[in-house]
Amino acid sequence: QIQPRESGGGSVQAGGSLRLSCAASRAIYSTFSMGWFRQAPGKEREGVARRDNDGSTIYADSVKGRFTIARDNANNTLYLQMTSLKPEDTAMYYCAADPRNDIPTRSMQYWGQGTQVTVSS
Repeated sequence: QIQPRESGGGSVQAGGSLRLSCAASRAIYSTFSMGWFRQAPGKEREGVARRDNDGSTIYADSVKGRFTIARDNANNTLYLQMTSLKPEDTAMYYCAADPRNDIPTRSMQYWGQGTQVTVSS
């Protein structure tokens, strides 16, 4: 299976935390660049965070210091730990993967069904 599989979304109050999980095949996990993008109703896709296949990590300015990418190599799973959540973080979050590391996260070739994150004030 090529498409990553997300889980872990939910509803929290502002200031709360959530951890999103993204499961992938061993081949995808070990060789592709992987990341997260989000999309809120009526808004453009926004790249949130990524870990490229060269090991580098990149975060959007809007989430720096609050979101962290982590990996579980034994289970081929990528996590997005989200803390100090704000209402503006409310969106559908998608895990994405691509063999290239030179394209925007929001344009990665493979992505899952998404998981909803809702932050109330």
